[in-house]
Amino acid sequence: MVNDTQKLVISPSPHLKAKDTVSNAMRDVFIALIPVAVVAMYFYHAYAVFLIGVCLVTAVLTELLFKKLQKKKPALHDWSAVLTGLFVALLFTATSPWWKAAIATFIAVGIAKELMGGLGWNRFNPALFGRVSLIFLAPLFAYVDEWFAPLAVNLGSVDVATQATPLAMLHAGLDMPPLGQLFLAFPGGALSEVSPFALLLGAAYLFYRKHITWHIPVSILAVVAVLTLIAGQNPLYHLFTGGMMIGAFFMATDWVSSPTSDKGKLIFGACIGVLIVIFRLGLSPTEGVAFSILIMNAFVPMIDKATKRPSFSEPKKQAQAS
Repeated sequence: MVNDTQKLVISPSPHLKAKDTVSNAMRDVFIALIPVAVVAMYFYHAYAVFLIGVCLVTAVLTELLFKKLQKKKPALHDWSAVLTGLFVALLFTATSPWWKAAIATFIAVGIAKELMGGLGWNRFNPALFGRVSLIFLAPLFAYVDEWFAPLAVNLGSVDVATQATPLAMLHAGLDMPPLGQLFLAFPGGALSEVSPFALLLGAAYLFYRKHITWHIPVSILAVVAVLTLIAGQNPLYHLFTGGMMIGAFFMATDWVSSPTSDKGKLIFGACIGVLIVIFRLGLSPTEGVAFSILIMNAFVPMIDKATKRPSFSEPKKQAQAS
């Protein structure tokens, strides 16, 4: 007789074994975003807290609604909904109308994630999809804003929210703040833009937890640095402004909407870098990082196909006779 300890477990491929789970990975990304969220709360006080809270609540309710409509069990324990909500909040300025952030979150979770197949099947980064959708829907807000105007929330004055964003200053050729201040903490722009340093702390945690690799962020930052230097501009100002850090380390590295091979990741990141520079130097710099990542998300299947690893079962091509 065969001893129980000698029995083999037979299961279909692929055979992968790891301690990490989707919920653990999503939770780690949420943790990695806490430093920049805290800095944003320091500068924008109740406005940042309120906006993040609105997006988190909207994300949870949207997931529950769409799971109910699809007759599926809610999966809030996987952290994907709350993480998307936090991402969307960080892509808005502190004093943005809360209903715009809520609509963007609804689109991100309900349409870009749930209606595209659910977790693991979305072609585009959900948070960026929701944020950019607001730009295309802008003409409608001339009417929507009137509806929601009575529900506007006044949480006091925030002087730093009224100044020009660092990216707008850079695009207009204005005097920029010191690089050190811009890197450590400088208010202006979206919540995620207040501190590249805080974002790098979060990115270091993700590297430590092995959730991301260097290929995509380094290729994005390197291409942007080289091209802006060739254009006669200070590349560090481009790297520290306009959502570059959250885009390179958190958005472009999304596991579902980015290539799987190392070579594919390098190509993906380099193309994003080229597009960012085109947006910033030749077009409107606003949301250039978001548009660049979403454009390249559409090409991920092609990149994967061109850079896929050969199957072990695939016969080797025989050299053609000369």
